[in-house]
Amino acid sequence: MSGTTYRSPPFRAEHLGSLLRPKEFLQKRAAFEGNSLSQQELTKAEDEAIAKVVKVQKDAGLRAVTDGEYRRAVFWGTFFEELDGMTEIRNPDIEIFRPYVPDIAGFLEKGHKPGQSCLCTGKIKHTGKSTLIDQFEYMKTLVPEERWGDIKLTMIAPPWYHLRYKDGNAFPRDVYPTDEEYFYDISLAVRAELDILYAAGVRNVQFDDPNFAYFCSEKMLKGWAEDKSNTKTPEELLDAYIKCYNDSIAMHVGKMHFGLHICRGNFMGSRHFSEGGYDRIATKLFKDLNVSTYYLEYDNERAGGFEPLTHLPAHKNVILGVITSKFPELEDKEKMKERLFAAADIIAQGVGQTREQALDRMGVSPQCGFASHEEGNLLGWEDMEKKLQLVRSIADDVWPGQA
Repeated sequence: MSGTTYRSPPFRAEHLGSLLRPKEFLQKRAAFEGNSLSQQELTKAEDEAIAKVVKVQKDAGLRAVTDGEYRRAVFWGTFFEELDGMTEIRNPDIEIFRPYVPDIAGFLEKGHKPGQSCLCTGKIKHTGKSTLIDQFEYMKTLVPEERWGDIKLTMIAPPWYHLRYKDGNAFPRDVYPTDEEYFYDISLAVRAELDILYAAGVRNVQFDDPNFAYFCSEKMLKGWAEDKSNTKTPEELLDAYIKCYNDSIAMHVGKMHFGLHICRGNFMGSRHFSEGGYDRIATKLFKDLNVSTYYLEYDNERAGGFEPLTHLPAHKNVILGVITSKFPELEDKEKMKERLFAAADIIAQGVGQTREQALDRMGVSPQCGFASHEEGNLLGWEDMEKKLQLVRSIADDVWPGQA
């Protein structure tokens, strides 16, 4: 990957993509799901709600605007479900899942099981029709043409539907003899998607990936060691996931800005799933993965300290999620600025830079989205607005005059 630092995007003040849905919009989506509202009426409601939330972002002074993921019920959308060779399954058998993977464990702890998943059932291939293009095309109508490249499009992690399944359950062995062949076809499908998006003007992509955070979880690693059906070590699987990413974006690195958000869980009721600092994955994550920017959760102690940031190469960016999107309490601005400076000192130390040089590769954001699932987190619309305004205010203090 090029040693050139990618800037604008990312911006000094960012958010992670998903935003609270207005109540009236959720009512209309429920009516659609109950067959009392047409697709045309739902699309109109989506358009109106998106226009409203884009205005909120603009009013807060944010450049990397999104559609709030309003056309998705959950953050990962329908990319995998629409690929040839992938099949959505409802009420899957719990026996196919690794019970110690944090999101699955989270369901089981509450006496639930996943109501939906997606399995490979044949050779994976992109159909040639993007599931994301319409989302971007509508956003273009709300933003001046010279800002189309600022629009942030969130995408699900290329290896997403894999870690949750017990070894041998993610795909049929007569279709893919190895993980590597399965991952490579996924990477070709992502490339095809990026081709379509690039042609439409997408230049700012953020991958959302809970799996990487799971490799930081002591509970998961203990469960992995006890599961004798595993044929790879966690380190080997982490390498395979990084390669899948790199193969997926290989044709577009340098033409598009790629960021990675490592998510620790953002389920109904503001629940998180995984805990543990980035120490276990930092070296490989920062040095081997060919993205330009890392959006990291740092809103509380479950993310550990800033020390892993010493491994951040001198040409890469980090956006620190020091503001929580899970609860309404507003953080103390001066304390958040102090945290940014503390992180900058550690980043600088890792590559022999000054604090100012490190700050030039940094930004600030909420730690996660406000509504990774359409139900949203435990805070209100005005709380969300205040959080976004706080992010902007912190950025204006630390990086005056910069977007």
